[in-house]
Amino acid sequence: MTTLTFLAAPGGALRGRLCLPGDKSISHRAIMFGALAEGVTTMTGFLEGEDCLATLRAFRAMGVRIDGPERGRVAVHGVGLHGLRAPPGPLDMGNSGTSMRLMSGILAGQSFDTVLTGDASLTRRPMRRVTEPLTRMGACIETTATGSAPLRIRGGRRLTGIDYLLPMASAQVKSCLLLAGLYAQGTTRITEPAPTRDHTERMLAGFGYALHREGERTVALAGGGRLTGTAIDVPADISSAAFFLVGASLAPGSDLLLEHVGVNPTRTGVIDILRLMGADIELLNPRLAGGEPVADLRVRHAPLHGIRIPANLVPLAIDEFPALFVAAACAEGVTVLTGAEELRVKESDRIQVMADGLTALGVAAEPTPDGLVIQGGALAGGTVDSHGDHRVAMSFAMAAVRADGPIAIRDCANVDTSFPGFVTLARTAGLTIQEQETA
Repeated sequence: MTTLTFLAAPGGALRGRLCLPGDKSISHRAIMFGALAEGVTTMTGFLEGEDCLATLRAFRAMGVRIDGPERGRVAVHGVGLHGLRAPPGPLDMGNSGTSMRLMSGILAGQSFDTVLTGDASLTRRPMRRVTEPLTRMGACIETTATGSAPLRIRGGRRLTGIDYLLPMASAQVKSCLLLAGLYAQGTTRITEPAPTRDHTERMLAGFGYALHREGERTVALAGGGRLTGTAIDVPADISSAAFFLVGASLAPGSDLLLEHVGVNPTRTGVIDILRLMGADIELLNPRLAGGEPVADLRVRHAPLHGIRIPANLVPLAIDEFPALFVAAACAEGVTVLTGAEELRVKESDRIQVMADGLTALGVAAEPTPDGLVIQGGALAGGTVDSHGDHRVAMSFAMAAVRADGPIAIRDCANVDTSFPGFVTLARTAGLTIQEQETA
């Protein structure tokens, strides 16, 4: 068995214009909603990464005709809310927690039994956060003794809407329950402790489904409606942009333009945090694409300083913290993150894995139960292990722009789950990086 290693040389500047891959969160949802809609849904900018392809393959296995993807273009021939068919076997979600959690809500309302499984990383991730409220709605879902996948979802259950207060801010749990609510009798009402990404709510509206907002943190829908196919323009993923925002901020001489990036206000925590640290980031040509705000992001090198990250920004940047930890490692002074225990149960324990990697590169990084304390300083070269976590791998690749020696990042094959072509695009921008397969 071979392992993919990234080898990033020190120094360099990031310059030019980049078109980044499509937004992963929106791509997942577009396939799901398109499959459950009546009529055809067309999309451009679909992310052809392994995570989103797992979602696409799952719906094909349940009888949905999907044309493409071809250069980001996809056409989904919807079968309606009750048109899915039993798949011939378990549905493999690969590394995608989004696929597994959101599809649990859809499959809880079907007439047939299904099994959701995934790779070694996904089958370690906590699933009770969705199975417990789904059970309250009337679903029947079996998990392992530890509450993880595989999930065995029994069909033919009668679902009933619930009022549910999320114990922690989670767009995946919120979206799962809203999707189950499409099949439930009565109203499903979700209240979150802090705002999270609202792609599901925007997409419901785009597919013509009535949704009710009650204040800033509660959303409700009644079951029994219908979705109508539509056209979706998927913007570039701000989570992918985050690596280049950090790299260009850190590398002297950088001046980079990232085109057509989604800047949904529930996702822009990474920009707000970097600006608080002193980053020079401009949002140019703001506009709407398919109901989602987009802009071109211009980022230039600027000296960064450490901060205490505001609690209200944590859920708005939860996926971007590996990159932000690299920014903190190269900033002047101390950066403190608290309230981010969710990072412990991502594709890896991102708090511990990033702390270990930064320590290996000579940076003082002290993990806490819900965050990290980083003393900015000089970065040495060295070898780090991504533990198969795509965001960890790409973050350490960007760290090389400020390192005094090359950085080798092990176990990088999963980068294709969210950012196919990362190495090629990073080279285009000016990063000296290569891939190496080792036994």
